[in-house]
Amino acid sequence: MHSVAELRIQELQTRISRFDDQQAYKELYILFYPSLFHFIRDMIKSRQVAEEIVSDVFMKIWENRKTLENILNLRVYCFVAAKNLSLNQLEKQKREITCDIDEFAHRITGNMTADPEQLMISEEMLKLIHEVVEALPPRCRMAFKLVKESGFRYKEAAEILNVSVKTIENQLAIAIKKIHNAIHFDIHRSIPLGVANQF
Repeated sequence: MHSVAELRIQELQTRISRFDDQQAYKELYILFYPSLFHFIRDMIKSRQVAEEIVSDVFMKIWENRKTLENILNLRVYCFVAAKNLSLNQLEKQKREITCDIDEFAHRITGNMTADPEQLMISEEMLKLIHEVVEALPPRCRMAFKLVKESGFRYKEAAEILNVSVKTIENQLAIAIKKIHNAIHFDIHRSIPLGVANQF
């Protein structure tokens, strides 16, 4: 059974492929842009380059629009194309660019409530999580980000990375274990002194 989002994507694919529908193309771009951009930027560490790669992915979609209906899962197809273009870009880049911790913190806490008592995550802890994720081996880091940040199912992440579902499961287990081991959660550090003394 297809979700509403999947059916909408298929409808847009058909409109673009059969009718050269620029409005459908624009809607598809708006639908995919945020997740593609974050995925690429996490690999490349450059906002400008990530924007260029997203544009390249969508240029290829438009150039090949007549065969667009033949693609079974356009979302996975776009992420595979983005991954390949990003890896090509990384081969050209030999320097590291640091990620903006504020944007990372926003992504991590974006789906959580803004209540500080419920979050109990300090900027220091977010920085530690970020450092652990960035220190993961490349394939492990990409698997973690695809599943945990971009919301892909294990099977889709496996298709994007061209590995088995079991490999994705193993890589996520490694990532989660490393994050867990790196964070020594001390409730007295996360709760204000007056409240911590009540425990």
